[in-house]
Amino acid sequence: MPKKSYDVTDLRLAPAGKKRILWADRDMPVLALVRERFAKTKPLRGLRMGCCMHVTSETANLMRTLKAGGAQVALCASNPLSTQDDTAASMVKDFGISVYARRGESVKVFYDHVNAVIDTKPQITMDDGADLVNTLHTKRLKDAANIIASMEETTTGVIRLRAMAASGLLKFPVIAVNDADTKHLFDNRYGTGQSTLDGVVRATDMLLAGKHVVVAGYGWCGRGVAMRARGAGAIVTITEVNPLKALEAVMDGFDVRPMSEAAAFGEVFITVTGNKHVLRAEHFRKMRTGAVVCNSGHFDVEIDIPALRKLARQVVRGVRQHVDEYVISRNKSIHLLADGRLVNLSAATGHPASVMDMSFATQGLAAEWAHRRGRKLAVAVHEVPKSIEDTVAKLKLQAMNVSIDRLTKEQAVYLASSGEGT
Repeated sequence: MPKKSYDVTDLRLAPAGKKRILWADRDMPVLALVRERFAKTKPLRGLRMGCCMHVTSETANLMRTLKAGGAQVALCASNPLSTQDDTAASMVKDFGISVYARRGESVKVFYDHVNAVIDTKPQITMDDGADLVNTLHTKRLKDAANIIASMEETTTGVIRLRAMAASGLLKFPVIAVNDADTKHLFDNRYGTGQSTLDGVVRATDMLLAGKHVVVAGYGWCGRGVAMRARGAGAIVTITEVNPLKALEAVMDGFDVRPMSEAAAFGEVFITVTGNKHVLRAEHFRKMRTGAVVCNSGHFDVEIDIPALRKLARQVVRGVRQHVDEYVISRNKSIHLLADGRLVNLSAATGHPASVMDMSFATQGLAAEWAHRRGRKLAVAVHEVPKSIEDTVAKLKLQAMNVSIDRLTKEQAVYLASSGEGT
């Protein structure tokens, strides 16, 4: 066990954090129903869980649910700038959860906190970017033997884990929660779409209408950002490397072209690819003065910040909160938001609770499913079972007072048979 059961900025922030957590809980009815059942049946009794996730009010309600199910939970941050210090304090003081997270923590402290969670000897882990799993596979390989299974919440993390599985390096089963329809169709598209633009607007106070917004990547997150930007009146260009996604963007009515062309006229650049150095020196050189660049992918590698720093003759920190000005020449500056980290969590408050309701209900139910199977799961990256997806979707519709049709007996027989034709 770690020497200290928590490390947060200030426990005196707990009252404000509790208000924030309970406010989010009002908009998370599906997770509340899961928590109510967990509290009665204790399906996670005696289980040690280690979580590396964004420390937000929505995550706090997931941690409450896991604890209600009987789990011993330890949580660290999955990003140094996404932690809500008041939420972290409340989780410790009001809900008895071990939290290791401080907003703005150094890389060293970040990994100290990851290791503190591993020191609790977790049997099931939850990850937001695979930093916890990666540490278990590199620095803490001996502790990886304790792991029954892990859940992964992000596109970036799933990409890393599938690569590990393909190369035979994966040491325990992983459930790709990110790939669940109840996650990526809603959280990635609607959550990332709205919260990313929220972060851009909060940081810059700009009017998006009429602005040339360039979105790098047309996966589920890119679709959401592009859709919301267009809805705000922006002129949206998509850049892609995948021909099918590029074709889809064209047919969705977006301008599609290479970044080498878009760099010359874009006013706001948002990366959501999960890949490295999508915006590079060659693009910075073409950008117009005043261009705003930001990232909503999990890691701060999508923008080549060292190259931008090398081009700049001066860097003016904090020209506005979460905005740094890179002075390229006497007549040209580029503005970087949130140090190139997740702009929706660094400069805003992340996804709305109502969309995280589905993602985190899926997380909780997937953890229960994995725990029941114990060591029977194959070492691979697994999809979320359809039964969990259906349960979450039905509960969400119920919470929204939406009713749907049911198959008649005749229809069910027809779909299950092959006898009828023309």
